[in-house]
Amino acid sequence: MFDSSSDRIASELRAWSLAAPPGARLPSTRELVARYEASPVTVQKALRLLAAQGIVETRPGVGTFTRALRTARPGDCGWQTGALGSRGPLAQAPSAGLRAVPNDVIALHSGYPERELLPERLVRAALARASRGETAVDRAPSAGLPALQEWFASELAAATSAGLTAPAARDVVVVPGSQSALSTLFRALVGAGRPLVIESPTYWGALLAAAQVGVELIPVPSGPNGPDPEEVERAFAQSSARAFYAQPTYANPTGAQWSPGVVTGMLDIVRRHGAFLIEDDWARDFGITTDPAPVAGRDDAGHVIHLRSLTKSLSPAIRVAAIIARGPARDRILADVQAHAMYVSGVLQAAALDVVTQPGWSSHLRGLRPRLRSRRDLMVDAVQRHLPGAHLEAIPPGGLNLWLRLPDDTDLPRLARTCEERGVLIAPGGEWFPAEPPGCYLRLNYSGASPAAFDDAARIIGEALEGAAG
Repeated sequence: MFDSSSDRIASELRAWSLAAPPGARLPSTRELVARYEASPVTVQKALRLLAAQGIVETRPGVGTFTRALRTARPGDCGWQTGALGSRGPLAQAPSAGLRAVPNDVIALHSGYPERELLPERLVRAALARASRGETAVDRAPSAGLPALQEWFASELAAATSAGLTAPAARDVVVVPGSQSALSTLFRALVGAGRPLVIESPTYWGALLAAAQVGVELIPVPSGPNGPDPEEVERAFAQSSARAFYAQPTYANPTGAQWSPGVVTGMLDIVRRHGAFLIEDDWARDFGITTDPAPVAGRDDAGHVIHLRSLTKSLSPAIRVAAIIARGPARDRILADVQAHAMYVSGVLQAAALDVVTQPGWSSHLRGLRPRLRSRRDLMVDAVQRHLPGAHLEAIPPGGLNLWLRLPDDTDLPRLARTCEERGVLIAPGGEWFPAEPPGCYLRLNYSGASPAAFDDAARIIGEALEGAAG
């Protein structure tokens, strides 16, 4: 930081330099010391500041000179319009949930838990240990660290029904986060131009990944207990699809969990059609009033492709997930991962494995459930008191979000703008639908902001909702 004397000298020299012709020589340091009655150190600080701003340049042994200042002119990138062609899925605006926000707003739009719900102490210690290990300098195997593969396999094996063959470590492919995994799965198992049955509403990232790959989406409506098996059967029969992407446990955005009957029906459908169920198990660790029961635990014939992410559970900085698949499908998946990501950082894999094998991990998960329940219930209470016009179809048994149906005449963009102006960020529900939304929806994350702010946030949303009627 420059002191006031150097700032004053720099200010006067800046004015002189900008008025002087390019290449004009500034007085020597000795002359400036005498002129300003300052120390050589203070004068040098002023000259370094001007040099950092690009106003002057110092030539050792010669002196300091003004630089030729170029007129700022934006570069002409118009040629790219023709080269890029029409706007593709990659160029679309990012999800509202990815917006960075200042600290003085109530952020109900994000899809991530706040730090107090993460095992921060375990994560920091694990990263420190991993940075000192061999994974800091070695290339990780393409399919993942063997010990981490074994952990993912054993976790699913513990949920596998008796009499079925449990997954093995070889069935596991470690990937850099679930978003990357979705692109891999859609490329490897579906392919461009081919149909994919998908729940509606569903995770916006899955919709984006599908658009990037170029698959044709076949949406089926999904409610608090999951989609209607008859609707899924009809979608498969009419489209000849060979894959169904779904979130059976605490779906994003609705928080829905498939009932046992729906699980049985879906397994019958994919078996009958010789198809895959891509099970996105992103919320395994966020149960509140029920326990997770992976659909993959009831299949040993390779119909269910299981995607298990640790990113939201551990830390946004640890983008580690796993795809568990059997047979030739696993080989295709690994080939795609090798082509697009090569391998996942060994340091991140080692840190993830360190966290989930610590005794403190189980303690963290036990403590997480009541904290999530408290947050969810506080948000439900605030919504019911301040948003009488909103309809909460079901209180989610797990996950991170409430899913609200708003009056059909709600102007959602106007509602979002008004809320933001008053310090509350919300996520309008349109981006979670693969086709036109059947109504106006709002997703509120009860894990991302301080619970103390829920009442104020709901009040602001309720007041904005009154003014957002069409």
